[in-house]
Amino acid sequence: MTYESALTALGDPTRRKIFEALWSAPSTVSDLAKGQSVSRPAVSQHLKVLEAANMVSVTPQGRSRLYAVRPEGLDGLRSYIDRFWGDVLGAYGAEVRRRTLKH
Repeated sequence: MTYESALTALGDPTRRKIFEALWSAPSTVSDLAKGQSVSRPAVSQHLKVLEAANMVSVTPQGRSRLYAVRPEGLDGLRSYIDRFWGDVLGAYGAEVRRRTLKH
């Protein structure tokens, strides 16, 4: 998915908290809802958005579904941010070279 999907998915504070909780350990909707200020159905809706953005995977486990982070779902966002980081590092390197040549 593109970086836009990741930005949109993580744009909601509750969804970010759910994603961060999943980063720690895979969980069911019930387990995730215990640590949130929203209902179980709301957590399910947030997970659907994260799943559509390819940021989480879901595995049926008995009568439950286990959700887990898909780290590769962040690849597009990481690449997008790295473009800017590369510019910053390049500018820093140029400044260091400029100052080194002066002295």
